[in-house]
Amino acid sequence: MFGFKKPVSRDKEKVRELLERGVSSVYPSKELLEQRLQSGERLTVYLGIDPTGSTLHLGHAITLRKLSQFQALGHEVILLIGDFTATIGDPTDKTAARVSLSTKEVIQNARLYKQQAAHLLDFHGANKAVLKYNSKWLAKMSMSDLSKLFSMITYAQTIKRDMFQKRIADDKDLFLHEFMYPVLQGYDSVAMDVDGEVGGNDQVFNMLVGRDLMKKIKNKEKFVLATKLLTDSSGKKMGKTEGNMVALNEDADQMLGKIMSWDDALIILGFELCTGVALGEIADLKRKLEQGMNPRDAKLRLAKEIVALYHGASVANTAEENFEKTFRKGEMPIDAPRASVAKDSLLVDALLTAGLVPSKSEFKRLVASGALSLVGGEAITDERFVIQHSINVRVGKHRFIAILVQ
Repeated sequence: MFGFKKPVSRDKEKVRELLERGVSSVYPSKELLEQRLQSGERLTVYLGIDPTGSTLHLGHAITLRKLSQFQALGHEVILLIGDFTATIGDPTDKTAARVSLSTKEVIQNARLYKQQAAHLLDFHGANKAVLKYNSKWLAKMSMSDLSKLFSMITYAQTIKRDMFQKRIADDKDLFLHEFMYPVLQGYDSVAMDVDGEVGGNDQVFNMLVGRDLMKKIKNKEKFVLATKLLTDSSGKKMGKTEGNMVALNEDADQMLGKIMSWDDALIILGFELCTGVALGEIADLKRKLEQGMNPRDAKLRLAKEIVALYHGASVANTAEENFEKTFRKGEMPIDAPRASVAKDSLLVDALLTAGLVPSKSEFKRLVASGALSLVGGEAITDERFVIQHSINVRVGKHRFIAILVQ
């Protein structure tokens, strides 16, 4: 598809890791995909990401890492930017319709995706990853094309989705464009004539629609590999919508600090999904935790492993030192609340928004009495203190907040 390449690798250990690490399910089956991977056939595999936000995050990195495993074996990989589907909005896991994005917003959001994805995919090597945009084919479809396409998927197939059933039970609206989404995403597979697709396990329905369309239109068996999701203690995805994402473009201190605030229950899953630490070593770490190892030590290693992937080992070491100085020495509690602000924001506005002070007059009183200070530093004496970089602030004797500059 992209020209001659050297034969793909059939390394049994690498194939096993691809099929097992972080994998939730494989369609039609893990055994059949393993046969194809061991056959020497070069597969074309893609991952689609809708640019609904301005940055990729660790949730995206899970599927990007899986795609990179296919690339490392010599298979052809495509990162598809859903610039057309993003204007419609994926209804997956949504209790209400998404707010529609304009084409301009989508283009702006996707501006840095390739740069961020390059931490995990090789866009310049002999077997370079290819970047595509689904507006190239979806924006050109005529009404006749759409009519033929939608005739291949039944209403019954779509309406049985859990989130649609929940909305019906809650007497909430369903919109026709939401039924369009999985069909258009599914057509991406047809337009690119791929062999397989990688995505999170919340995308299984959409990916299987693509598998169905490939069978009907191309008479071709497309495989689907779904990865596990990084979820918090309540079962919600770690991501932009839930407000708990770790963005790939965050600075090292922010990234490490956020990971250190994760529940202990996320440690092993985090190692499996977000790092390259060997599975055997992760199993050993799990045993040590069960035998009484301090979870904080394991979490700190997890945070350093992740930070090193995106900032380098040296920067990760510095971030660890900064964290230790601030938290381990008792200068600031590890569970202190966090707030993200734009550079040059006023401290008073940040504290008001975070609920650390009830009013501007109270903020002025704290400043005047010397009760507001930088953690480990001097008192804040300026009522119009401007936030230039990420800081930790003490409010009174017992309240703290980490303010992160985006």
